[in-house]
Amino acid sequence: MDSDDQGERDAEWWSKRQEELLYADSDREPGEGNLTGFGIDAHPVVFPISLAMIALFLVGTILLGDTAATAYETVNSVINTNLGWLYIFSANVFLLTLVYFAASRYGDIRIGGLGARPDYTTFEWMAMLFSAGMGIGLMFWSVAEPMNHLATGGGTMFPFTPNTAEAGRAALGITFFHWGIHPWGIFGLVALGLSFFAFNRGLPLTFRSMFYPLFGDRVFDWPGHIVDLVTVFATIFGLATSLGLGASQINVGLSVVLERLVGTGVPFGGGTQLLIIAAITAITGISVGLGIDKGLKRLSTINVYLMILLMLFVLAVGPTRYLLEGIIREVGFYIQNLPHMSLFTETFMGPLTDQAGKEAGWQDSWTIFYWGWWIAWSPFVGLFIARISRGRSIRQMILGVLLLPTGFSMAFLGSFGGLAVFTELELGGTIQQTVVEQGSAYAMFELLGAYPLSTITSAAAVGLVVTFFVTSADSGSQVIALVTAGGKLNVSQRQRMLWAIVVGIVAAALLVGGGLNALQTAAITTGLPFAGVILILIYTLYKGLQEEYETLQEIETPPGAAGGSSPSSPVPQSDDD
Repeated sequence: MDSDDQGERDAEWWSKRQEELLYADSDREPGEGNLTGFGIDAHPVVFPISLAMIALFLVGTILLGDTAATAYETVNSVINTNLGWLYIFSANVFLLTLVYFAASRYGDIRIGGLGARPDYTTFEWMAMLFSAGMGIGLMFWSVAEPMNHLATGGGTMFPFTPNTAEAGRAALGITFFHWGIHPWGIFGLVALGLSFFAFNRGLPLTFRSMFYPLFGDRVFDWPGHIVDLVTVFATIFGLATSLGLGASQINVGLSVVLERLVGTGVPFGGGTQLLIIAAITAITGISVGLGIDKGLKRLSTINVYLMILLMLFVLAVGPTRYLLEGIIREVGFYIQNLPHMSLFTETFMGPLTDQAGKEAGWQDSWTIFYWGWWIAWSPFVGLFIARISRGRSIRQMILGVLLLPTGFSMAFLGSFGGLAVFTELELGGTIQQTVVEQGSAYAMFELLGAYPLSTITSAAAVGLVVTFFVTSADSGSQVIALVTAGGKLNVSQRQRMLWAIVVGIVAAALLVGGGLNALQTAAITTGLPFAGVILILIYTLYKGLQEEYETLQEIETPPGAAGGSSPSSPVPQSDDD
């Protein structure tokens, strides 16, 4: 018998056994009881409540004006002061749990069941998860963040003198920390929970399904409604934060490029950024219409190639040896200081300053903001990773999610951030001054302006932010549409477009109602309840994996298989893609 035919027969046999022995004992179907009409297929509770509460938020933000901005500041201060420790604790627990699952016996379990195979090559998979993950944020912060940490000598996390070589090392090391394995640990844990309960247990691909071991069929009632509502809000506000930052950077980039080309730029401010958000939301509609394979996958691949080209240009025109050695050195600094940075808090600094005279509160604006932002992003990124990771083993998925994007992020941050530190310390650059006086959105273009072909590279940077904007909005709208459709995978284009528009409107409202502070507050606040959701997920996921492993040990080899799966290796090995 042909080996391909035998492989297909084995896959069918494994799939059947998976359904018989491991699928959840529930007769509920994804989208059962949904409201339909006008091209919408929506959950009767989650969909209307989500829209109603978002509408109330938008009306309140616009009508209250300055009062809303003050409220954002108050909420931000209260959460940072009283609950910052929870973000530090949660981020570490999430990462350690994910590493445990990868290293344990559960790592051999295949997402999608015993006969599943990957739908995408490793490169396509990496490009999509990276573009959906944090590409737009890297473009915004890769220069701005190291400049901020350089100016403070490593913030309160390190005792270095500002604007020194030691401060430069700390600046890049802290940036690596904020964009390293911790955020991808958060994303990966959520992705694992979603993909396991959807593809291995036959439950709807939505967040309520992760709590089936805890609630049983009650996940389809109010306990599940609450989980999905929290998910929708976290996703919308986490995504709106990124889109708001992207709009401000596009605004600056367009102004810089036009100024150099025709001698006049465009105004920087809320009006221009609202137009930018509207224009890119329209472009997102085209991507949504093309679907994942023709739209999102192609754009994601283009994003990765553009980032690589821009990074290679920076390495070429800058001090190449200095930058390459710096990346290696900073990876060492990151690994060496990872325990300290992971567990650092400002508890013993006192209310105002520590013995070095550094002001307390630095961590609130950086690490706490990032952890809240990543947790708020985790529903969106996690569900998207889950959708594209079917067919991979748990170990392969976890290692890929933790190592591939982290490695690329460090190379990109080390190139741009390293060149910014070199320009500032060795060439007397003005990037830091520009960030202080004009804002972080100017940092990338101030750096590119100090080197050859600045108009071309600045235009390329703007284009890259635009495509990241589109891929983030596209994948985010698909995730929200899926959740508000009760876990149905095939959601209409109209429904996905609706949520893309909603996300754009929320980002615009946050920019108008409070600017960057409102964006940061939205991310931190919506991330707080979802941190509790993920902590509970750890228990339900462990329980589910343990049950699957024990069941797989008892499954016999399929008839006719050559060298089938042994009890010690309960799943077939992955194909080389």
